[in-house]
Amino acid sequence: MPSNRTLHFLSLLAVLAMLGAAAMIFLYAPQDALQGPVQRIFYLHVSAAIAGFACFGLVVGGSVAYLWKGSVRGDRVARSAALVGLVMLTVNIFMGIVWAKPIWNWDPAQTWDAKFTTTVVLWLIYGGYLLIRRFAAAGRAQMRLAAIVGIFGFADVPIVYESVNWWRTLHPGPVLVTAGGPAMPAPMLQTFVVTQLAVLFLTGVLVAIRYRIEVLREEQARRQQTAMLELAAE
Repeated sequence: MPSNRTLHFLSLLAVLAMLGAAAMIFLYAPQDALQGPVQRIFYLHVSAAIAGFACFGLVVGGSVAYLWKGSVRGDRVARSAALVGLVMLTVNIFMGIVWAKPIWNWDPAQTWDAKFTTTVVLWLIYGGYLLIRRFAAAGRAQMRLAAIVGIFGFADVPIVYESVNWWRTLHPGPVLVTAGGPAMPAPMLQTFVVTQLAVLFLTGVLVAIRYRIEVLREEQARRQQTAMLELAAE
């Protein structure tokens, strides 16, 4: 587990990486001819979604490790990644709404959109995962139930990804993965790659910080339990 000093250093690097990405978004990437300045939301909007998917992949990996081998570390990774993934997905949803309003005058309460709906469902699934971790009685039953939800909930990730291909939707089609390659100018693609790497690095640091918090919480709980047992034995 990284030390506090290491986490502080990595956090500083993550902030610098995000500042560099912001500089490229606003100073290097050209302005979109049709959508104008609001298109710059794209870089963070998509990057946050991919980072969230990566976190939910960690939830699956940690949950499988727990169910298969009883790995406490795996369960801890799953708990840590789920929270960070939900934060990233929240950023994705919020940025998408902000982007869609001036472009399509879109009101999610009035016009159905497949991408938005499936993403909200994914948010609810992992929000439910965190509620299980928060309110269900602590113990192996809670860990097993959360692991099952974390694994099966990931099935919505490919649905979110393919939703623009499977249903009629306001959301634009893919621009990064297309038959002819990325459908954007080189400066935009370079800016996206830098932003994506910065967001993924930030996400990894946040998961590491959350993991350390979980370890410290467990240690504190063990100390409290030991103190109570010693007090009862007196």
